[in-house]
Amino acid sequence: MIPLLAPLFPGELAVHGEKLQYTDTLPAGAVRVADLVRSPAPLADVLRRNARYRGADGTDGADLRAVASAWSLEYIAMLLPPVMAAASMLQHVFPIAAEHTWVRLDAHGGPLGFHIRHMGRSRHGADTAERYGPLLWQHLAPLFEALCSLTRLAPKILWSNTVRLMEPVFDLAEHALAATGGAPLISLDRQQLLHSATWPNELGANPLYGRQRIHPVKLHRECCLNYLLPYEHHCNACPLAPEHRGLG
Repeated sequence: MIPLLAPLFPGELAVHGEKLQYTDTLPAGAVRVADLVRSPAPLADVLRRNARYRGADGTDGADLRAVASAWSLEYIAMLLPPVMAAASMLQHVFPIAAEHTWVRLDAHGGPLGFHIRHMGRSRHGADTAERYGPLLWQHLAPLFEALCSLTRLAPKILWSNTVRLMEPVFDLAEHALAATGGAPLISLDRQQLLHSATWPNELGANPLYGRQRIHPVKLHRECCLNYLLPYEHHCNACPLAPEHRGLG
């Protein structure tokens, strides 16, 4: 684990902090994210392998929307905790842009972890947009654009997947810093990222912003399409589950 992160990921949480590694020598098979998304072929191969692993049709003509969404959930779930912990709890920004991040993939195309080759820098006093810009606009945005172009998946599904995985990270961070007085900064980051319709610095709409479905239970903003995969079904908070349709 990156030493800077070690105090934030003790005990059972260590597995999450270890998903981001700093290294001078990249492990065999690591792929730079920018290279993965620059042309359709590498990402298409990853999704086809993942489709076969999930029991979906992995041929060229298959509908890969649900596979892309499921793959993105695994990818985002590994990437967010260490990057968000650094950005919000330490006010440190890792060089996480697609050009500077490598991902390791297993035989089925699933993400195993991420690697960076320098440590970035402290950004104490920087606003939310500055600390989260590299993650959202320079890493996730080009990745999502490539996934959507390849599969015709709606971008709002990928951003909704990001929101649902950001929320528990913020919950844990607020709890961890409650005794130190640092929780208000976490709350400010949450407000800007998840509840503000526009992004600062004239970048336009905030892709993470959306209507939250709460009627009578809290539902995800968008369905991740997991129910379209073989042997899968609607989750308990799916807005398209039969028992929830028409409640929003």
